[in-house]
Amino acid sequence: MAENRVAELLDQQVNKEFYSAYLYLDFANFYEEKGLKGYANWFRIQAQEERDHALLFMQYMQQNDMKVTLRAIPEPGKELHEILDPLKEALAHEQYVTSLIHDIYAEAQAARDFRCMQFLDWFIKEQGEEEDNARTNIQRTQLFGSDPKGLYMLDQEMQGRVYSAPSLVL
Repeated sequence: MAENRVAELLDQQVNKEFYSAYLYLDFANFYEEKGLKGYANWFRIQAQEERDHALLFMQYMQQNDMKVTLRAIPEPGKELHEILDPLKEALAHEQYVTSLIHDIYAEAQAARDFRCMQFLDWFIKEQGEEEDNARTNIQRTQLFGSDPKGLYMLDQEMQGRVYSAPSLVL
């Protein structure tokens, strides 16, 4: 069983991952209102991924005799006006989540909780991918999004994103 501080941070991360899903659903709503169904699709799928991340943390905790406490999910409360706003917010949020995962890893390392460190290895790699995707979405939208045809093509491309469940096996 993990040290108390590690278990506490893992439990908090469950809520953070559910919040991430909630945040991304808010971004999807923003894009739906703008008529950008592809961008909305991209964030709905991102929300599914975040929900699955929360479930993976829960499963790990349950398999390692740790109590999971589900808490209220706060409102996203982000002011979104421009097409780039959700993309920039998503990058900042992914960087924040990366810092949270690193904090848990550091605590697990200090507690010599090697099982938890191994579990978190997948999330560290995943966060690198999440940040890269967020940066790419910003760059491409900055490059091509100011042109209506370019924005249309980007939106169509994002419409093609399909959900793929995480490949982490516990």
